[in-house]
Amino acid sequence: MSRYTSPAQLIVMEDNPADVRLLRMALDEQGEEYKLDLLRDGEEALRFVRDQRASPAEPEPCVIILDLHLPRHDGKAVLQAIRQEPTLAHVHVVALSSLPSPSDEAEVLRLGARLCRSKPMGLDEWLALAAEILAICHEPTALEV
Repeated sequence: MSRYTSPAQLIVMEDNPADVRLLRMALDEQGEEYKLDLLRDGEEALRFVRDQRASPAEPEPCVIILDLHLPRHDGKAVLQAIRQEPTLAHVHVVALSSLPSPSDEAEVLRLGARLCRSKPMGLDEWLALAAEILAICHEPTALEV
């Protein structure tokens, strides 16, 4: 059983407002409570990671949704920072990209992402992704296994 309780705590690292809006709509359709904190670029994302060392977030996120093509610092650099930060290293990361290559996907999974997906193109795909993200919130983390 996961230690995360309702509402699901999600951190979204995404610069595209349309993608954030679609993700929120898809999450709303799932009928499960969630709290979403948005970071709009790589600098904000890295600042969030650094701040966890000084003052861990309460409650901690169950999933970080990470755009691999953030402005100011790319998602791979952010993912590496997440995995190096002890307070976040165990948190599930779902990496999203508009145009992932097989080598990008392999590298992101090697760096510790739980999933690497293409950004959905239609509402049905967003709904499926939202369901998958919320299901991950109920999985145990590496610390709980």
